[in-house]
Amino acid sequence: MTSTPETPPLAEAATPSAPEMSPAACAQQLKQLFPALFGGVAKPLKLRIQADIQERAPGVFTKPVLSAFLRRYTASHAYLVAITKAAQRFDLDGAPAGELSDEHRKVAQDELTRRRANTEARRTAEEASRALEDQQRHNRAHLLHDFERTTLTEANFCALKGVSAEELPGLLERARQEAQERPPQLDPREQRQRRPGGAPRRR
Repeated sequence: MTSTPETPPLAEAATPSAPEMSPAACAQQLKQLFPALFGGVAKPLKLRIQADIQERAPGVFTKPVLSAFLRRYTASHAYLVAITKAAQRFDLDGAPAGELSDEHRKVAQDELTRRRANTEARRTAEEASRALEDQQRHNRAHLLHDFERTTLTEANFCALKGVSAEELPGLLERARQEAQERPPQLDPREQRQRRPGGAPRRR
């Protein structure tokens, strides 16, 4: 797992009476209790903020629930962007609580850069996969078209097209299914006779 800029350290102990809650419920509770810090745009958190939360709201959060929320919060895109732009960290009342180091800003920027690169790589791979599938669908359509019109024996047809006799039926069946799934297309002559608005041209 890639480290994120200074996830606030864990508190030394959890309050035994604190109830379990989901991360979403934890986030909502923090917004209600400390709106100056958690109620608006993400702000860089004061170091050891978890200990401050437990001190100001004893018995409200368990250590595991609060730790899970803070890990997710400090790894979010919005928080990383806030780290790269801010000069200060903030306490539970939204007041400045220590300068933000250049090192932590660099860690945040490096993580954002890594995520952007991963997103671009994934998008490129998806586009390449779609292009390959389109080409394969095009090839299957031509294979079906030629098969339905050929006078060759199946063995000679397979040899001509470079496919095996075993895979031919599956390719043809898939091409037939894809042909049925394609929306109906107008005859080219009818397309030329239609106006841009879609109404047929008068003769």
